[in-house]
Amino acid sequence: MEEPMCLIENNPKEQLRVNQEALKILQSIQQPVVVVAIVGLYRTGKSYLMNKLAGKKKGFSLGATIQAQTMGIWMWCLPHPKKPDHTLVLLDTEGLGDVEKSNTANDSWIFALSILLSSTFVYNSMGTIDQYALEKLQYVTELTKRIKVKSTPAKDSEGEEGDSGDFLRFFPAFVWAVRDFSLLLKLNGKPITEDEYLENALKRKKDNPEKLDLAKKCIRQYFPSRKCFVFDRPASRRALEELEDLPESKLNPDFLEQVQHFCSYIHEQAQAKVIQGGHTVTGTSLGLLVVTYVDAICSGSIPCIENAVVALAQIENTAAVHDAITYYEAEIEKHLKLPTETIEELLEVHAQYEKEAIKVFLARAFKDVNHEYQKELGTQLHAKLLELCSRNEQASSDRCQAVLTQLFQDLEEEIGKGSYSVAGGYQRFLDDQKEKVDQYYLVPGKGLMASQALQDFLKSKEAAAQSILQADRTLTDKQKEVEVERVKAEASAREAELHEKMKDEAVRRAQQQEKSFEEHKRQLETKMEEDRRKLLAEHEMVMNAKLQEQRRLQEEGFNQEVNRLQGEIQRLHSAMSQQPDEGPGFCVIL
Repeated sequence: MEEPMCLIENNPKEQLRVNQEALKILQSIQQPVVVVAIVGLYRTGKSYLMNKLAGKKKGFSLGATIQAQTMGIWMWCLPHPKKPDHTLVLLDTEGLGDVEKSNTANDSWIFALSILLSSTFVYNSMGTIDQYALEKLQYVTELTKRIKVKSTPAKDSEGEEGDSGDFLRFFPAFVWAVRDFSLLLKLNGKPITEDEYLENALKRKKDNPEKLDLAKKCIRQYFPSRKCFVFDRPASRRALEELEDLPESKLNPDFLEQVQHFCSYIHEQAQAKVIQGGHTVTGTSLGLLVVTYVDAICSGSIPCIENAVVALAQIENTAAVHDAITYYEAEIEKHLKLPTETIEELLEVHAQYEKEAIKVFLARAFKDVNHEYQKELGTQLHAKLLELCSRNEQASSDRCQAVLTQLFQDLEEEIGKGSYSVAGGYQRFLDDQKEKVDQYYLVPGKGLMASQALQDFLKSKEAAAQSILQADRTLTDKQKEVEVERVKAEASAREAELHEKMKDEAVRRAQQQEKSFEEHKRQLETKMEEDRRKLLAEHEMVMNAKLQEQRRLQEEGFNQEVNRLQGEIQRLHSAMSQQPDEGPGFCVIL
């Protein structure tokens, strides 16, 4: 895309709406997509960062006034600068909290959609990460009301719908970008990293009501990974009005370095979007998710990830069957020339591209419950084989018929003239016919129906041969009877030979069907093992995140207890120091 385009429109007094032109572009992308969405309060410089990720000075509208520039969700699809065969999809969202908007209720939906569609979610804020900044992030506390992971959510330990582990499985990586940051990165006099600054800010404050720390809890429990970047002010307030056109020499060098660090991290570390079971999302499937989620919102429902994945699986699996069959047909057309001389030749080529077609199917298919779509693929491939065999036989029959017609043309003319209806004519007819049959055997490319076609052709000429035989006066009646029996015996022998050949071909087809079943089974088992490993890795990620959060909470509790005890000791020391020199003493036992 040369420039961004609005993907989800948020017009005044209207429902959210998908821009069909942008959707068409997105769904034309067959590559895996790395989706980076940015969200934050209006007029906080989100679009500038997105333009930098695109490697452009201009693209997403910046603006320099107090009015928000971006409405809805805008999309920019670009070749990924670091990952070959991947597309970078940048989603810039309208600013949250704009008092001039007539449909501010959609802010929560914009926030939720950004999380549902992205693989990396960037939250952009100004100043510092303090209580005010966290209060402005109240949308994260509403996620359980805006997003359902399962169609029938389980209750967590506190009776709320949804387990935090469910969100961890499906939510994107979280990046907090703090703009115009002016503090020193120090804690208790010691230098700290940006990530440590974020984690410290997300700690629950002692004696704080849980309601005030709800945003912190949600960020910790819902997002599988967290990262923080701080940015100095890029230039003077007046210069910011022309930020798009301002040369880099006029910008704060520290800011430029921080932006480069941010872009490098996103380009190198942001992963392709995946859905349940580790299935990689392409532009096509991302477009389907966009439509599914927006339709759910517009109908008054809550977007459900599980339902969206099921709907996507049905569409993707149907498309996977189509892709596999299309691939098979194209490769067969390219590599198999009909007619083949033997059934083995055809079956060998079929087996080769059936194997590849199964790979094409499994590469795109996911959540194929009871393997229904793979069974459908098997049924269609078997039908294609039968169709191919039929076409092969017809091509061979047509070729053989043309050869026989050409070879026997002279013989037919002689029969028509009555050249063989004379004394000794029958033997001459047999000699000429044998010569033509010998020539027929030498013609290449007749295919596997050569014997059958010859048998049918000779059978069609039996009446003429009998007529010539009966007209030959050099043969006695007895000799004629013997000749008739000989002809019948030869015909029976050819019939028996053809019958055995057909039985052999039937056996080979049955063997091929068994091989086909085994190939489907082998590739399916490989796919299932791969899916099992992905699910195990997903489960381990969730468990590790939960354990890490538990350890962090235990450390916080331990540190708070230590601080409490130290305070008690200090108060006791203070009390002791105030006692008179003479008088009863006392002992403190801890």
